Amino acid sequence: MDDFPSAHLEALAPLLAAFDTTAHMGHITRAAEGLGVPQSSLSRRLGAVEKAVGVQLFHPVGRGIALTPAGRELFERTRGPVRALDDAISAVRGNADPDTGLVRFGFPLTLGPVSVPSMLAEFHASAPRIRLHLIQAHGEGLANLIRDGQLDLAVMIPSPSDLPAQVLGQQRIHLYVPRWHRLATCDTVHLANLRDEAFIANPPTYHLRRLLDSWCAEAGFTPHVAFEITEFETLRSLVAHGLGVALLPEPEMPHPGLHRVRLSGPRDRTIGLVSSNHRPTPVVARLHDYIAHHAMAHIGAR
Repeated sequence: MDDFPSAHLEALAPLLAAFDTTAHMGHITRAAEGLGVPQSSLSRRLGAVEKAVGVQLFHPVGRGIALTPAGRELFERTRGPVRALDDAISAVRGNADPDTGLVRFGFPLTLGPVSVPSMLAEFHASAPRIRLHLIQAHGEGLANLIRDGQLDLAVMIPSPSDLPAQVLGQQRIHLYVPRWHRLATCDTVHLANLRDEAFIANPPTYHLRRLLDSWCAEAGFTPHVAFEITEFETLRSLVAHGLGVALLPEPEMPHPGLHRVRLSGPRDRTIGLVSSNHRPTPVVARLHDYIAHHAMAHIGAR
């Protein structure tokens, strides 16, 4: 069987609603009223269905019509897909509703425990029937999900250059060391002073890792990454156990084993609200506007 619809299906698909409704009601006048079209228009559509299939599908019975055997077979084989398509259209339309719709929303791993949940809790209080499907991932993963149509909106750090974005705030990056580390008494440290340190970092696909590599290169050295890990809380625990130092944003929950040291120079990255390139549904636009106006109270510069 071909992977693409046949020319017969292409001709028939727009007419299936007329065929299905008429076959179900057995009466052209009532079917036309149900579809909201003139009886003459419905008759032309049914004629086009028979022409596309190549056989007679209806015959007159009294003041109504009935299916021929071929029409009965077509009806039995198509009514399931027609109902499924109608359900799919209803679901998609319902998901776009500004009061009861669905938004697929993503946010980064560094904004999970406090800031984004508190912001979404306030949004839910103002729009309790809107449903949110949440995905938490690193930046490039979120960007790919938006490009593929699996997310409607995402807070990202930083925003990709190929997608629409609105700046929400800044996230400061600091040096984190164990509390007993030699640098724990410093107010500020230059990256060049970290040349001999072992680092704990994300994999190279993460933006924080790319910042680490580029900033260290600017300071004249390549960082020695002793441990690579994707999960931030575990990363912080590894630092607290003295297995290395890390460049990280401020944790949203206190971590008693860590000491924060300010890095010299501008060490911020931009927090953006990213959307897809197509026009948003009303419910997506509603969440977008809410985040744009309320984000600074939750996820601004830290």
